[in-house]
Amino acid sequence: MIITKMALPRRTFLRGVGATLALPLLDAMVPAASAMARTAATAPRRLGYVYIPMGMNPVAWTPDEVGRLTTLSPSLSPLASHLEHLTVITNLQIEDAHISGNHASANSAFLTCVRPKRTEGSDFYNGTSVDQIAAAQIGGETPLPSLEIGTDLIAQVGNCDNGLACVYMNNLSWSSPTAPNPTEADPRIVFERLFGKGGTPEQRKAQLQEDQSILDWVLDDLSRLRGQLGTGDRRTMDDYLDTVREVERRIQRAEQSVTQSELEELTRPTSVPDVWEEHVKLMYDLQILALRADLTRVISFQMAREASTRTYPQIGIPEPHHPISHHLDNPEKLAQLAKINQYHVSLFGYLVEQLKATADGDGTLLDHTTYLLGSGLGNPNVHDHRNLPIVVASGAGSSIAGGRHIKYDELTPMANLHLTLLDDVGVHLDDFADSTGRIGEATEPLTL
Repeated sequence: MIITKMALPRRTFLRGVGATLALPLLDAMVPAASAMARTAATAPRRLGYVYIPMGMNPVAWTPDEVGRLTTLSPSLSPLASHLEHLTVITNLQIEDAHISGNHASANSAFLTCVRPKRTEGSDFYNGTSVDQIAAAQIGGETPLPSLEIGTDLIAQVGNCDNGLACVYMNNLSWSSPTAPNPTEADPRIVFERLFGKGGTPEQRKAQLQEDQSILDWVLDDLSRLRGQLGTGDRRTMDDYLDTVREVERRIQRAEQSVTQSELEELTRPTSVPDVWEEHVKLMYDLQILALRADLTRVISFQMAREASTRTYPQIGIPEPHHPISHHLDNPEKLAQLAKINQYHVSLFGYLVEQLKATADGDGTLLDHTTYLLGSGLGNPNVHDHRNLPIVVASGAGSSIAGGRHIKYDELTPMANLHLTLLDDVGVHLDDFADSTGRIGEATEPLTL
């Protein structure tokens, strides 16, 4: 790498033996005399999707206020400190998800709004997902057009839900109706996809044993670069590299805890933390790193999967999630469902907090990023795809004003929201799936 007195390119990398490390946005990447260039370079728009399974308890989820929000509902209360960045939308539906095999269709139609073909084989057929439409236009300038990650996947093949193949349960993102983008749940694999593999398999094995970091492979380039940077840029870079090291340490600690365990689970991923919440937060931290380094601008994250029997004893719920979701209007189960919803929302709050706390050019990552949190099921008791739980988090760079609740009087296509979010990142379509317009067009302007 050669550093001159001219501005650094935004796509500057540190390179070493078998490793490549992208950099965060630095002042040196934009000519100081060009305010217009600075604004353009510091504000790439990003788009993220977070999926939570098995719907919600609408009583605990839905805010009492419509329009301007001053308080949040119990399930959304962990996001209270971010209220001005939130838009809650109720009465959205995915009409084409209404088929038997509703867990699989809830997941597969969340980003496509298309009815998946009923098959247990490899002749699956869905639709092109909205994240891939965004990636086709805003992902061309990044090493990864999009990133697809999760925390738990179904390992079996064939039928996973009433004649629907497991591919529908595992994958939110589809680059075409016949090409699902595989979801990755192993944080080490995600990290290596983002930052390189650190050399040959022998080198990587030695690296792990010696508790080395990917940063050690690029030290020469790093030293040369730091000597060319101003004080502010050095501080930004040091903070970024500390974050990279911390993520690596957490992955390595997770691997060591599994290695030292007396349990023989040969199929268990070696770098997945034992505690699910730590796994979720680690995947969120990887998203922050990927966005901050501009390695990708489009992310989909399956926080948990449909029909999951995960238990949550840490919040006082030892019973599995899926049976609880079929609550039969039992008050106790409804209360448990609301508590699970609140827990999932609190983990999304961790992401929003990190986005707000991470400097990005002339603002924060949240200023330049829009995230959608939601589920493809509304009332899970009857596998209903109406009145979905939907929250949008956005910052100052977004056209979507926060601090409000948009409630439609009639069921409205989820595809309308997808069109609106595409607009927000500069991708404009006339229609998508069964869309009938944009969010806000039938009620009120986006900016209140």
